[in-house]
Amino acid sequence: MAKKEIENVPVHAAIIMDGNRRWAKKRLLLTTDGHGSGLTRMVGLAEKAKSMGIKYLTVYALSTENLQRPEEELGKMFDLMRRRFNDCVEKLLALGAALKVIGDLSLLPDDVSRLISDGIKKSPESADFTFIMAIGYGGRNEILRAVNSAVKDGLAVGGEEFSRLLDTRGIPDPDFIIRTGGELRLSNFLLWQAAYAELYFTDVLFPDFTNAEFERAIAEYSRRVRRFGRN
Repeated sequence: MAKKEIENVPVHAAIIMDGNRRWAKKRLLLTTDGHGSGLTRMVGLAEKAKSMGIKYLTVYALSTENLQRPEEELGKMFDLMRRRFNDCVEKLLALGAALKVIGDLSLLPDDVSRLISDGIKKSPESADFTFIMAIGYGGRNEILRAVNSAVKDGLAVGGEEFSRLLDTRGIPDPDFIIRTGGELRLSNFLLWQAAYAELYFTDVLFPDFTNAEFERAIAEYSRRVRRFGRN
């Protein structure tokens, strides 16, 4: 019997990709091996999300808090980005995805920031599927930048106007946020946008978060009734 298709998939799903370092440690591998496996899985999940009819997928790739890690570890992470970012971009573009980045790229080394900006310029302006990478991203940082922008322009803003000042302007709020790795928190991810997102937590470390695990999460979302505080 053919596997039944999941109905009621989220328009916008987001993933906190946690557990790369612990995955590597369990296997006596280098931390960068864990991050490299995470990058491979990230692209695989983009393909799976698109095939399921999800329109937007946001991944938490590098947080503002991650940037406070030891200099040696950060150097290796940035070297990995230098080696692998363009390859990931080409694979995502081959899927027919539109690519976007949210976050403060000024927090990154200049060459890494340029690498990311140049990669995103290759993206079509729109597509049936949009893949968003949160890099140098923190929800509080994003909100403060939006507030400062409003103050600078002398604006008094409501919710809709404020949303247009955020990095995610033009992108619908996430319906569903998945966190791998066993932690039960948002860790400064999409704080404004996640007000009514459904949350899903799993102990599975991100490199082991297979397409089957992703389907299991989406099936759980499809069974939930979203009331948005109305009843």
